[in-house]
Amino acid sequence: SFSNPDVRGAIAYYIVNNEVRRGHAELMMLALLRRIPQMVSRGVRPDTTSATGSLPFCRQIICPSVLMEVGFLTNPQDLNLIQTRRRDIALGLADGLASWSRAVTGSAAATPGPLDLPQIDVSINGGIYDERGILINDNAYVPIDLVDQLGVDVATASEVRRVNYRNVVYVKAVDLRGFNISVGWDAATRTLLLKSQSTSLICPGLIDRIMGLGKTSETQMMIFLKGNNDAAMSQFPDLAKLYRTEAAIEGVNYDIAFCQMCVETAFLNFPGSLKSAQNNFGGIGSATGSSEGASFPTARIGVRAQVQHLKAYASTEPLVQTLVDPRFRFVRRGIAPLVEQLSGRWNADPNYGEKVLAVLRRLYESAKLL
Repeated sequence: SFSNPDVRGAIAYYIVNNEVRRGHAELMMLALLRRIPQMVSRGVRPDTTSATGSLPFCRQIICPSVLMEVGFLTNPQDLNLIQTRRRDIALGLADGLASWSRAVTGSAAATPGPLDLPQIDVSINGGIYDERGILINDNAYVPIDLVDQLGVDVATASEVRRVNYRNVVYVKAVDLRGFNISVGWDAATRTLLLKSQSTSLICPGLIDRIMGLGKTSETQMMIFLKGNNDAAMSQFPDLAKLYRTEAAIEGVNYDIAFCQMCVETAFLNFPGSLKSAQNNFGGIGSATGSSEGASFPTARIGVRAQVQHLKAYASTEPLVQTLVDPRFRFVRRGIAPLVEQLSGRWNADPNYGEKVLAVLRRLYESAKLL
């Protein structure tokens, strides 16, 4: 379900950096659409584009997996298809699984046995590591000793998948993204590309602090926004500039404020109750309890109000500019200096802060900062 009944369509998520799994997701989507051409496709996407930045179903089970959402119960057209075309939906998924199986079977002759896993090269900060990684179900795994050299301790991290192979412990490379390690893949050379914290322009201890300096340029912010909503810049062409200037004045990290806007407005699609004309990019409620939320006369004032509200939560310092946030006085100052502490405060969603951080990491990866 979704707050906006106009949102509809099927989507398939696959584990990020796995082009083989992306192909499997495309087979599943194509088969579904062949059975139900009336279904709208929202495409196949890496799980990093999901609300929380990763999907356990794509990452934390042993067998290859794709997560499919076949429609929205809150959309009348999708609901009708789900209620009246259940057999076709089931057949579409079955057709997709059959195509997936044929694709895997077709390459079975070149697939080594379970005790002879394919090996890959691993590049760390531009240099090839002496020990090689392995592929399991088309996902890269690296020796844990290599991970230690990246300055990350995952020995007891429950969210990181490990395997024993030939008396060596390997960890799933994609899980290192949660520790601010950049993970990429060069298909031409079958090389896993890792970039450690020491070379990152983003300090891992400061990434979630609301007060601070942003790292991205105006152009990088615009490219990221346009990449998620092609029409985003038509109505608010100066929005990236506004976030950089308004947040800098109050000492708020403009990258965080900008990514919060992306979460609140779904990259300026405004699918919920807020309308673009309200210039309410932070989803701030009205001081009087109005169901429509707060409204601001210009985009600049809307950004300023959001920045001031963030400062209210994250700092006890006084405002630099004249107060425009209608709910500033209701906040206990400095109660939430970290993004994740906004969960349950700014928004009732217990994963709210995690969702903002997920978009922040995507922004930094897009800008080649992570």
